[in-house]
Amino acid sequence: MSIAPAPAFDPWQRAFIADPYPAYAGLRAQGPVTYFEPTGQWLVPHYDDVRALLRDRRLGRTYLHRFTHEEFGRTAPPAAHEPFHTLNGNGLLDLEAPDHTRIRRLVSLAFTPRTVERLAPTITRLAEDLVAGFVADGGGDLVAAVAEPLPVAVIAEMLGVPEADRPLLRPWSSAICGMFELNPTEETARRAVDASVEFSSYLRGLIARRRRDLGDDLISALITAHDDEDRLTEQEMISTCVLLLNAGHEATVNTTANGWFTLFRHPAELARLRADPAGLLPTAVEELLRFDTPLQMFERWVLDDIEVGGAVIPRGSEVALLFGSAHRDPARFDRPDVLDLGRTENPHLAFGAGIHYCLGAPLARLELVASFGALLRRAPELRLTTEPEWNPGYVIRGLRELLVEV
Repeated sequence: MSIAPAPAFDPWQRAFIADPYPAYAGLRAQGPVTYFEPTGQWLVPHYDDVRALLRDRRLGRTYLHRFTHEEFGRTAPPAAHEPFHTLNGNGLLDLEAPDHTRIRRLVSLAFTPRTVERLAPTITRLAEDLVAGFVADGGGDLVAAVAEPLPVAVIAEMLGVPEADRPLLRPWSSAICGMFELNPTEETARRAVDASVEFSSYLRGLIARRRRDLGDDLISALITAHDDEDRLTEQEMISTCVLLLNAGHEATVNTTANGWFTLFRHPAELARLRADPAGLLPTAVEELLRFDTPLQMFERWVLDDIEVGGAVIPRGSEVALLFGSAHRDPARFDRPDVLDLGRTENPHLAFGAGIHYCLGAPLARLELVASFGALLRRAPELRLTTEPEWNPGYVIRGLRELLVEV
């Protein structure tokens, strides 16, 4: 067990955010876990350990189902942050059994593979329309013009959010997701709380309208979803809808932008994809998810003492599972630092694993194939015009903009 400073691991430095992979190699060489003092977390960089811990029930996204803050040796969050924690704490991502089991079962009744598959023509149409407009404009910022609006529009379609209200969703989501970064500032917390209040109020009104007049949308399906007379509470429905937006578009936005930036930096692989988009696109999407994954870190609380590679991590600790490092682990992936769009053995963890595996993974894959496919067809000479800047966030890692021309 190492307690030395993590080699070059500095998630607040722009240079590290732009390229964290050399630091990950240093972490893997240093040992199975490294304690990182600035955040009080144990960093876990190896694929096999990350994958195993995602399934280990001695870890949890929360500890409040078993302990109070005081019993766990933690300080309760400020009362002023309560709207954010109520919203976040009632969503699937931050719940553990038995509540997680019950809510996931009910949400699964509404969010079925058939529901997702039924959206396929809509996703294709939205992607084609966005890309057509982008090409007509001669290019621009791929993030703002294609990567962001597509998943937001898809989730809004699913939820039945009126088109006029859709511009509200992305800013709310962005503000809330700021709280998932390491050591968020008080200003970040204030914005997240304000967005939590406003988003919750909006959805409460939308749910009330759907109760009076059920439609063919996910909110209506959540209202009617029940199993053995067990139903979702209003707060659980609100938290589920917010989670679907946040998780359902942050990963897709950043995979789209990061993926195209990766392709521009690997022209031989981009040429290979352009030569056979239909045949290569499914494996290409998986490889882009692995090679520069949008979610770099996933945090878990240690509910009971665990051992990782001979190191004992005590109850009350927090582990940081480094997805970005796991995806470049040579013990699991052949030539992990090489982009291979035809890679067929690719058990990446971009959508998680275990009970928290992403319900929206099939939807994200449909969106990515649709947007990459549309751009490959309509903009075969797409090229980068300006070296992009990375957003300051590390946990959810993405580009501020991606300026291209067609």
